[in-house]
Amino acid sequence: MKTPKFLLPVATAGVLALTLSACGGGGGGGTTGGNAGGDAAQGLEGRGPITYVQGKDNSNVVRPLIEKWNAAHPNEKVTFKEQTDQADQQHDDLVQNYQAKNANYDVASVDVVWTAEFAAKGWLQPLKDKMALDTAAMLKPTVDSASYKGTLYAAPVSSDGGILYYRKDLVPTAPKTWDEMMGMCSVAKANNMGCFAGQYAKYEGLTVNASEAINSFDGSVLDKDGKPSLNSPAAKEGLSALAKAYADGNIPKEGITFQEEQGRQAFQDGKLLFHRNWPYLYNLATTEGSSKVKDVLGMAALPGKSGPGASSLGGHSAAISVYSKNKATALDFVKFLVNEENQKFFATQGSLAPVLTSLYGDQALVAKLPYLPVLKTSIENAVPRPVTPFYPAVTKAIQENAYAAIKGEKTVDAALSDMQKSIESASAGQ
Repeated sequence: MKTPKFLLPVATAGVLALTLSACGGGGGGGTTGGNAGGDAAQGLEGRGPITYVQGKDNSNVVRPLIEKWNAAHPNEKVTFKEQTDQADQQHDDLVQNYQAKNANYDVASVDVVWTAEFAAKGWLQPLKDKMALDTAAMLKPTVDSASYKGTLYAAPVSSDGGILYYRKDLVPTAPKTWDEMMGMCSVAKANNMGCFAGQYAKYEGLTVNASEAINSFDGSVLDKDGKPSLNSPAAKEGLSALAKAYADGNIPKEGITFQEEQGRQAFQDGKLLFHRNWPYLYNLATTEGSSKVKDVLGMAALPGKSGPGASSLGGHSAAISVYSKNKATALDFVKFLVNEENQKFFATQGSLAPVLTSLYGDQALVAKLPYLPVLKTSIENAVPRPVTPFYPAVTKAIQENAYAAIKGEKTVDAALSDMQKSIESASAGQ
């Protein structure tokens, strides 16, 4: 869900970003800004120095790439504006500078759930016509996540998807469906351990997990027109699966408090048979001395109703501000970020999932990152979190009501009805 750092020892530093990514923050709703159309038509031929804005570069992948760019483009140098590692602060910093029409925020790293909000407000340069970007080599879900109302507004730079980790010494073959996994919980009970956990504390991770459950049972939080569609049998079946698993004890009681790290630690300590988490877990579970699963770690796609489930899509894209004066340079820099060489660098040095389809079949890369084939399946079946200009209010509605349903404080029907009403109010600007 957040900026995943999931292979190298820098994984630990990335956990915070992973947990916080796309938490929303301020900004609320809004409509396309004033003369955004006019701003989008300006600076298309402009070349010269630009600024790249991104959250804290914990794994030191941004600076080397900018140094490489600057060495090759002495008249179009890029300055790195480093934000904090708090996603809500990153979001609000971008909002403030876009509102101020700051021409110096030329290119910015945006979480996949911010694209719709920023595009709807007229702050992002549409990547079409003279500013078009070729996305044919990219995984389709990453392109969809960088688009709003059929137009590309950002270049996918990194992706992410959920993975089911399991104990292959206890379960030789991974479950392909949710019911199959629940049927294996007797194995957990026989070994005096919890069966399954994801991220069910009341925070952004619950939006991810609740959305995955609903999508994996063929439901959706929003329909194709962006309207809430939670009063459906499929949505009820998905959220009911989580609520029933918690009530039955297949999700252990402490699971309601889990964010990424608490669940990872429980799994590594041998307290869980199955665990839903991001790819960053792989490195830590296989290298930390205290890990009890390093030699028995299995990985599979998340289980769904009748096959692979629908992971919530994570990742970040690079967006060009409509207020930039040097958009020709900005576009070239964006293309530079997504070329094959630099995508490999992000993957091997920064532990970021590539957006280029071909790299998931690159045998040298798979040898270094053995989870790539599973991750490709996850991303190909992934669904973005709700694409809406009103994301902060929508995620709050999902978190509060899903938490109440799982914990048994509300019936699933009441939780979905309240979720529907809250999202309708948020979308109406109320």
